Amino acid sequence: MPSLPELNTLPQDAFTAALAGLFEHSDWVAARTWALRPFASVEALHETMCTVMHEATEEEKLTLICAHPDLGDRLATLTPESASEQAAAGLNQLTAAEQARFHSLNAAYKARFGFPFILCARLNDAASMLSAFENRLPHDRDTEIATALAEIEKIARLRLERVF
Repeated sequence: MPSLPELNTLPQDAFTAALAGLFEHSDWVAARTWALRPFASVEALHETMCTVMHEATEEEKLTLICAHPDLGDRLATLTPESASEQAAAGLNQLTAAEQARFHSLNAAYKARFGFPFILCARLNDAASMLSAFENRLPHDRDTEIATALAEIEKIARLRLERVF
């Protein structure tokens, strides 16, 4: 990974490639952020990327949310970032009963809202995730879209910190 001063000078394709993976399967966030260079700090870069995400169309935001895998789904094809984050939260070591509970809650959440449950795995463990599922299921759709985007901000920040 280039340093921040080097990142600020990269052409758009190299800039986008360097930041690929920060926003799950959504390199358009980095591509649009490129035009807003230079960044004085990693925090400024993160803040700008989040602004780009929030200024996207509703369809783009929903596509970004839907790009995330279900938590605890061992059959999902995970990006290296997601696999690492879910493993750090212990989701690769769930018992059969815990995995069944995650599967049931994922299905209920998707049925209610039409997109996957998003929670920053690196800031939670399996028990807190299950609790969050149950606490958030009664919410309305707009609240859950806003919550999902806030969680995506946390995920991107932690991924960016790992890069730098």
